[in-house]
Amino acid sequence: MRRILRFLIITLLLAFIVIQFFQPEKNSEGVSSNHIFNQVEVPENIQTLLTNACLDCHSNHTNYWWYNHIAPVSWMVGDHIAEGKSELNFSEWANMDIFEKITILEEICQETERKSMPLKSYRAIHPKAKLSDEQIAELCNWTTKLAEELLANAAGE
Repeated sequence: MRRILRFLIITLLLAFIVIQFFQPEKNSEGVSSNHIFNQVEVPENIQTLLTNACLDCHSNHTNYWWYNHIAPVSWMVGDHIAEGKSELNFSEWANMDIFEKITILEEICQETERKSMPLKSYRAIHPKAKLSDEQIAELCNWTTKLAEELLANAAGE
């Protein structure tokens, strides 16, 4: 019995070591000229809020913590980032058409009001990502105002 247990522990340890060599690609491009912060005048409080609660998964740059480099956690984080960027990528703001931007702005408000964003698992590990009702209201006010400006600009063209 001890021999089987020892073999099992050694096998699991070796498997854990081996999987460390299979890491997902890191999301660390940096801030480009297409990023929302370089395309739109974003108030400082909203920039801070977006940075703390959104940009790790919804931009081309993620701030990785130590645990993000350990498989299988790194795989889960990589999947979350890929999925987040497929839904919304603030680094590609300049490449979106105006109606896509307006839709995204409305969805940002809806998702944060429902508290489905940021993800519960992300909020649990990142305390700054927990948005208060006041912060959600500020974010919704900003997204509504920006959507109205974009719509007015589209109508004026």
